[in-house]
Formats: sequence, C-alpha cells, structure tokens
Amino acid sequence: MIFTETKLKGAFLIDIERREDARGFFARGFCQHEFEAHGLKPIIAQANIAFNRAKGTIRGMHFQFPLAAETKLVRCTRGAILDIIVDLRPESPTFLDHIAVELNEDNYRALYVPERFAHGYQVLKDSTDTSYQVGEFYTPGCEGGLQHNDPRLGLEWPLPLTVISDKDRIWKYDHC
Repeated sequence: MIFTETKLKGAFLIDIERREDARGFFARGFCQHEFEAHGLKPIIAQANIAFNRAKGTIRGMHFQFPLAAETKLVRCTRGAILDIIVDLRPESPTFLDHIAVELNEDNYRALYVPERFAHGYQVLKDSTDTSYQVGEFYTPGCEGGLQHNDPRLGLEWPLPLTVISDKDRIWKYDHC
C-alpha cells in the first residue's frame, strides 16, 4: 500500500500496489502492521456498506464525539464519490479546514479519516457502492454532524443536490 498524508495531519490517502498477471491483479487493501507503521489506528470495530441510487446524493457530514470518536477507512467499490473530511480538532492548525478527494471504482483509492473529523460525500454516478471500515462501534447518543452547506466550512459539491436524509439536512450539535 502507498500512504500519502494529506494537508490535514493524520488523514491519509491510501493507494494500492497492484500485482498483475493474466487473471487481473491482486492488492492489499488493509494491513495492521502497515497502518501501525504510519501511526494510524489499525482497529476495525465494524464494516459497513452504503448503496446510493442516484448521483447527486449527499451523505454527511458525520462524526462521533469522544469517548466514541471513530476512525474510518472509506473506499468506493462501484461508481464514484467526492469524499470530503473536515478537521474538528480545535487544537489543530487546520481546525475546520477540509480536503476533498474522488474515490472511484477505477482508482481503488481509500481515505483514512482520523478521529474527530467530520466525513461526508456526494455520489458522482448512479448505483454507487461505498465501503467503510470503522474503528469504533456506532453509538447513537454520541453521533453528530455538520450541515453539508454550512457557510463556515466552504464545502464545494460538484453536482446539484438530489437526495439527502432529513437527519443530514438539519443536524443539531448535541453531544454525549
């Protein structure tokens, strides 16, 4: 795997290293030892899949508050998404800054999202699948979110919004 740290400390793009032959290719998508060597938490508490019917759909911006803060390893396995993360660490020099990266079925790229980051994405193609390996169990009482169009964040979504959940449209800032 090829780890590239982003401008947001602790957030990494992870590209695969293909071993190709006549059948196609084989590549490692996760390795505890390699994650540890880069200072990342190699814990997977849950593995989740999201199917999105329509391009333009937005999911996010989600996070869990400490003591249930979670890491995420996100990969698009069919279709394409624009994945955005926002640094929510007040002590960080990049507090409220964000990055956006395209994850798609052709680049096999993953995004490692550290604890205390908000995460969301917009679907760029109909019938898109996204896979998440999450480092903490879902804790409903500790979940939080930011609105996708919060002007303080300056997030730019490439497509008109087509579908968003009621929950994502009206996030409140309660915490545990």
